Amino acid sequence: MIRISTVQLSVIPGNIRANFEQMEREIQNARKQNTDILIFPELCLSGYMIGDLWEQNAFLRECERYGQKIADAAENIIVIFGNIAVDPKKKNNDGRVRKYNAAFAACNGQFLKNDRGLSYTIKTLLPDYRQFDDKRHFTSLPELAAEENQSVSSLLAPFTFTIRQETLRAGIVLCEDSWDENARLSPMEILSEKNIDILFNLSASPFTLEKNDKRHRLFSASLSRLGCPMLYINRRGLENNGKDCYTYDGMTAAYDPKGTLLAEAVPYQAERSCFSFDIAAKKLTAEKEMKPFRGDMLLPALRYGLKEFLSAIHAGRVVIGISGGIDSAVNAALYRSVLPAENLLLVNTPTRFNSETTKNLARRLAENLEAPFVELPIDSFINETVSQIDDLQIPSSSDMKTLHLTGFMKENIQARDRSTRILATLSSAFGGIFTCNANKTELTVGYGTLYGDLSGALAATADLWKHQIYALGRTLNRYFDKNMIPDEIFTVRPSAELSENQDITKGLGDPLIYEYHDFLFRSFIEPWNRITPEEILTWYSENCLEEKLGTPVSIKSIFKTHHDFITDLEKWWNLFAGFAVAKRIQAPPLLAVSRRPYGYDLRESQIAPYYTDTYIHLKNSLLSNG
Repeated sequence: MIRISTVQLSVIPGNIRANFEQMEREIQNARKQNTDILIFPELCLSGYMIGDLWEQNAFLRECERYGQKIADAAENIIVIFGNIAVDPKKKNNDGRVRKYNAAFAACNGQFLKNDRGLSYTIKTLLPDYRQFDDKRHFTSLPELAAEENQSVSSLLAPFTFTIRQETLRAGIVLCEDSWDENARLSPMEILSEKNIDILFNLSASPFTLEKNDKRHRLFSASLSRLGCPMLYINRRGLENNGKDCYTYDGMTAAYDPKGTLLAEAVPYQAERSCFSFDIAAKKLTAEKEMKPFRGDMLLPALRYGLKEFLSAIHAGRVVIGISGGIDSAVNAALYRSVLPAENLLLVNTPTRFNSETTKNLARRLAENLEAPFVELPIDSFINETVSQIDDLQIPSSSDMKTLHLTGFMKENIQARDRSTRILATLSSAFGGIFTCNANKTELTVGYGTLYGDLSGALAATADLWKHQIYALGRTLNRYFDKNMIPDEIFTVRPSAELSENQDITKGLGDPLIYEYHDFLFRSFIEPWNRITPEEILTWYSENCLEEKLGTPVSIKSIFKTHHDFITDLEKWWNLFAGFAVAKRIQAPPLLAVSRRPYGYDLRESQIAPYYTDTYIHLKNSLLSNG
C-alpha cells in the first residue's frame, strides 16, 4: 500500500523564497507522517499569473536554484511539484531562452527521470484563451516534438517509482492537459496506453462559478473511458493580471477508475490530504472522510479573495461610501464579513437629491454592522464647483467663450466629489483604502462616473450582475444570521439620486430594467460565441428572445413596439461597445468569479460600435412592417 499526501499550497505569486519555505515545512511534516509520495500543485514555487516576470533570467535562475533545494529537502520521500524548466541550449521564437511549464519528481537530492530518460515532464496543452497566455512564455510538448521530428506519444512518458519493493507507474499531467475535450490529442489517453497505475494532475486552476462542476464532468468522462484513477491537486491563493483578481480554491480531488468522484478537499482551506493506494487493485482511498463539496461557492470565493487582496496590499482599514442602496450595502456587509467593525468607516454623502428613506437606510445599515459611520453633506462642495465653472469665460482666438454646465454634468460633479474629494481623502486619513461598489450590469454600459463612483482600490462585486447582487445580499444576511442589510434596501428602487429625475419618492430611478438588461448584457459577454445585435434582433423577430436569454420577464411587457425595442437595444449596444470600454479600462481591478469578467479575460479595443448588414436589413424590415 502506497501512502500519498497532497498539499493545496497557498502560493504567493513571484515570491519563490516564501513558497519554498512553505514547501519545506510540508515536506518535513509529510516525512513524519511516513508519506511515500508528496504532491504539490503546478508552478508552486513561482506562481502562475506573474506577467512578464518570466522574461527575467535572474528570476528563472532563482526558480531553478530553489527547485534543487526542494530535491535536497526530499530525504527518503518522493516529492512531485510544478516548476519552470529552462533549456539553455534552445531559444523560443522571440529569441529568449527556452522555458517549459513542467512537473518534477525528486528524492534524496536527485531529480527522478521518466521512462523516456527526461528529468521532468512538459505541459502538453498550453491554454491561450480567456485570461490564459501560456504560449506567450512557454513551449509546449507538441512544439518540442515537432522540432525533434518525433511524436508527442514518444516524448510523453510516465514515471516509475520503486517504493518498499512495490513499483508504481504514474502518469503526471499539468492542469490543462486534462481539459482536452476540444484538443487534437489527449495527454491522459497517451499515458493510459503506457501501462500506468494512476494519474496525477498538478493544477493552477483559478475559480469561476460552475467551473468545478464542469471539471468533474470532463474528468469523470475521461477516466471512465480510460479506466484509470486520478488525483487532482490544485493550489490556493490569489493572483491578478493587473485588472482581474482570481482566487484559487484548492479542492483537491480523487477519482476512481470509473470516473467516480471519491473525495474532495474543502474549498479555500489549508487542506493536507492523505490517500492510500492499492496498486494491484488500482484502489485510491482517502484516509479521512472528504465528502465532495456541495454548496454555494460565491460568498466563500469573494470572502477569500477579499482577505487575500487586503493582505497582499497590506491594507487593514477600508472606507466605504454607503448610499442606502443595494450595491453599497452588499459591499459594506461583504467587507464586514472579513474585517472587524472598527476597521471599517462607512460614509454617507447626501445632497438635496437624496431622500430621507435612503439616508435612514444607510444609518441603519451602519448600526447593524456596528461600524463607525459619518454623514457628510456635499451640497456646499457641489455648489462651489458649479459656481466656479458654470458661465466661466475663457479666451479664444476670436473672442471670449462661455462654458455652461448641463444637468448631466452637474450629476457627474456629485459622483466625482464623493469619491475623489471625500472618500479618497478619508481613506488616507483613516489609514486604508476606499472601495468601488460597481456591479457588472452598470459596468457593461458605463452607467457610472469616470473618476467618481468608478474609482477605488478594488471593485469586489463588479463581476456580478444586478440580480446576483441582490442574491448575495440575502446570502450575507444568512451568513451573519441576522438582517445586516435591512429588508427595505432590497425593495427600494435602485437610483443614483443625482437629480429630480431620479427621485425614488416619485417612483423614479435608474434607466435600466435589470430583470431584462442583466440577461441581455450577459449575452454580449459570457457565451463562448458572444452574441451581437444581429442574433438579438433575429431571436426577437422569431419570438424566442426570452428563452434564448433566460430572462424572467416578458419582452412584450416592456416594449410595446418594434421601434421601442430596437431603440433600447441600440442605445445600450452603442454604450457597451463605445465609451463604456474606456471606462472599463480605467476602472479598478475586480474580483473575478464569472465565466467572462471584464479586464484581461474579455480583451477589448476602443473601436466604434458596429452593426452587421444582416442586422440592418432585419431592422428595416421590422420597422417597415410596423
